[in-house]
Amino acid sequence: MERRRVVITGLGAVTPLGLTAPESWQAVRDGVCGIGPITRYDPAGLKVQLAAEVKGFDPDALFGRQEAKRMGRFTQFALAASREALADAGFRSEDADPRRCGVIVSSGIGGISITEEEHDRGLARGWDRVSPFFIPTGICNMGAGRVAIDAGFQGMCTCPVTACAGGTNAVGDAFRYIRDGYAEVMLCGGAEAALTPLAVGGFTSMKALSQSTDPSRASIPFDAERNGFVMGEGAGILLLEELDHALARNAKIYAEITGYGVTCDAYHMTAPRPDGSGGAEAMAQALRDGNAKPEDVGYINAHGTSTHLNDAGETAAIKTVFGDHAKTLAVSSTKSMTGHMLGAAGAVEAIFTALALRDGFLPATINYQVPDPECDLDVVPNQGRAEDVRYALSNSLGFGGHNGSILFRKWEA
Repeated sequence: MERRRVVITGLGAVTPLGLTAPESWQAVRDGVCGIGPITRYDPAGLKVQLAAEVKGFDPDALFGRQEAKRMGRFTQFALAASREALADAGFRSEDADPRRCGVIVSSGIGGISITEEEHDRGLARGWDRVSPFFIPTGICNMGAGRVAIDAGFQGMCTCPVTACAGGTNAVGDAFRYIRDGYAEVMLCGGAEAALTPLAVGGFTSMKALSQSTDPSRASIPFDAERNGFVMGEGAGILLLEELDHALARNAKIYAEITGYGVTCDAYHMTAPRPDGSGGAEAMAQALRDGNAKPEDVGYINAHGTSTHLNDAGETAAIKTVFGDHAKTLAVSSTKSMTGHMLGAAGAVEAIFTALALRDGFLPATINYQVPDPECDLDVVPNQGRAEDVRYALSNSLGFGGHNGSILFRKWEA
């Protein structure tokens, strides 16, 4: 069967850097750090004081107070970003058969704040008195479900729950779904809102989070002084279309997706394989899937979490796949700006990668100070730079050993 071509025609984002995709991308270009003191709850006396929060988001203004109350924060982010992506694409309901339009939106943790609140309510008032909206607002798939309801998309609607790889899996799976002929249009991405005492406490107890109180030295991927990631929140949604479908309605095109690789380390609950072999195979698969050679790739948006094991393992994986080309290949982590958005991370980073190709601009790894011999790559330190690149990869590596890599190609009409 002939493989159909898949392009990106709409982008939407709610991030610690901005409330839209253009605002977020401009902040990336400017090297803005979205990390600051936690305000979602009182962190007094706790080990972790910093997070990458979404700022100025007003769900009541977007959805109305009553409707906003019936959505978890992660769902609010997903719906806001999906509406932006549809508007950005100029997509109208009459532009496609709704049965050939689908939704894949990931969330790693879903409505954990709702679970915390309803648990407290149940303890205080009795378990039969919890909200009837507890389950339909808290479950992970509700971001995807509400996006489909809002858009009227009646094709496949699903939610990959693959931890930090979820956003990448959502975009990659949507790409395959269109390429293989099951749909013409897909809304895809991820949403997360897990800045709660319980969630942050859980990551703190497993020693995954940075305990720095200096925002400029907290999320520092590839730096020898890195000591854990910084939790972020938000959403990224992309509208993908089959190429001829997009051209028929004169849609603008940001970039083309040409390959997708996905593997499992099958090694440990939280730690990646030290040699990075699982991530390496995902990247190699993406290249083979997209009929690209390693030397074709000019930029990698790395998973780059700012943990010792991840950054060293991902560096090893890149060297395995790219050989000598790894010495000159630009590899940066925008988590230095956004923090780690968990199930939304891969989707937001896919947006940044597509825009990097469109604009010929490589994002920086900001706040980089101390080189690490284990991470001896061109991490685009501190200052983004203009560079025309034809192919780029975006990597995500999640707890449970989930690895995903997407290959993007610069759009050339």
